[in-house]
Amino acid sequence: MDAQVQKVRPITIAILALGGEGGGVLADWIVDLAQHSGYLAQATSVPGVAQRTGATIYYVELFPKAAAQAAGRDPVLGLLPMPGDVGIVLASELMEAARAVERGFVTPDKTLLIASTHRVYAMTEKIALADGRADSASLFAACRNAAQKLIAFDMAALADATASVLSAVMFGALAGAGELPMMRSAFEAAIRRGQVGVTSSLAAFSAGFEAAGAEPSAAPAGIIAESGTGDSLTPTAEQFRDAVQKYSGETRSIVVAAIERLADYQDADYAKYFLRRLARFQEIERRHGDGSGRLFAEVARQLALAMAYEDTIRVAELKIRPARFARVRAEAQIKDDQILEIAEFLHPRLDEIADTLPAPAGRWLLRTPWARRLIGPLLRKGKTIKTTSLSGFLLLYALSKLKPLRRRSLRFADEQAALGAWLDLVAETAACDYALALETARMRSLVKGYGDTIERGRAKFEKLTATLPRLRSEENGSMILGNLIKTALADEEGRALDKSLAELQPRMK
Repeated sequence: MDAQVQKVRPITIAILALGGEGGGVLADWIVDLAQHSGYLAQATSVPGVAQRTGATIYYVELFPKAAAQAAGRDPVLGLLPMPGDVGIVLASELMEAARAVERGFVTPDKTLLIASTHRVYAMTEKIALADGRADSASLFAACRNAAQKLIAFDMAALADATASVLSAVMFGALAGAGELPMMRSAFEAAIRRGQVGVTSSLAAFSAGFEAAGAEPSAAPAGIIAESGTGDSLTPTAEQFRDAVQKYSGETRSIVVAAIERLADYQDADYAKYFLRRLARFQEIERRHGDGSGRLFAEVARQLALAMAYEDTIRVAELKIRPARFARVRAEAQIKDDQILEIAEFLHPRLDEIADTLPAPAGRWLLRTPWARRLIGPLLRKGKTIKTTSLSGFLLLYALSKLKPLRRRSLRFADEQAALGAWLDLVAETAACDYALALETARMRSLVKGYGDTIERGRAKFEKLTATLPRLRSEENGSMILGNLIKTALADEEGRALDKSLAELQPRMK
């Protein structure tokens, strides 16, 4: 056998994509492209749930027909990508790109990595008690360091802009990278032969081709830039321009996001109330701060989240929003001639019913045994409500329209009182220990959600609050509280926190 023939290696391509992103279509396009360009092609797919349901690895190997004919036999092509032996990796999302790096598919000696920089959060990130999101900048740095060459940009944004699918943008990026020995026209011909969404797919392909040709070598602005730091404001935040202009950097970003969230949650007056509550911490920063503004930023973050607590009114409002129906249709890939049904399982507790009532009525219900016995049996089983039906939609619509009455509810009164006490606690602590005050502000992240989740969070919060007087006398009190918060967030049931507090008692002064 000729030595030159023996040196021919297949082109190896791994595609990591999520369900609904067209990874299979992309693999088919590559196979079609190869077969019409004088190559043998083999494609396989391996579904998996390592990061989230629906994640799939598609693997394609291409081998020139001329080399096979010269060798007198067909090549033996691999079925799976092998660590250290993949020439091109296409990842439909930043975490998927990092997952390819973790698996060893991306190596600095041979791999071209083409990745979208947008994020689709994994289930583990979503269900974390605290902010469980992976750091996008770290993921990007890992990809950049591991690849021989990295081409990365927000492909999802280009797909949306061209009313197409992510796979078409990825196909364009693959062509624009110039790694495959085919002309652009051959790539476009493969899309045309597919005969599905040709016009929009070609537009997305062109956008991906041009973006890849720019060869971005640094993290895209969407990863490293702070939102809300420019001069442009949304219509909602524009009403608060004078109040917002006094902030800069991360603090301004947080305040703008808070205004948007609270105005949507209740109204503009509620957002103004947030700014009034926050105002005193500017003076606290000036008198007791270290110049970083960290306490002000953390108080603003936690206060905004806490003021937009999830009650029955908010849950109902979110479930019937047009954007939610559109998102579900897109995720389920519902066609125009198909009918979508959404069934919501709701299980309100007696306490949540009382929380929605005007404060006097809610307190009466909670302290009246016969009323609790009368209503209790009605709430033992959850209710399934179809929001796509007229009756189900109207039920939640009527509940969402109680928003103007929220300020009179029992939950509102209790939440505002609890937040006031927490803000006083942070301010009091800052006067003697700025670092401990910062952890006290972060401690509010324990209280979130609804039902049993928020009850457990409140119990943990109260236990840590009880330790604060003694922590103020500890030289490393802030570090101790920080570790306790991490322990509380890592264990939903709270047993680990109880153990840590028991071990800590003898050591504290």
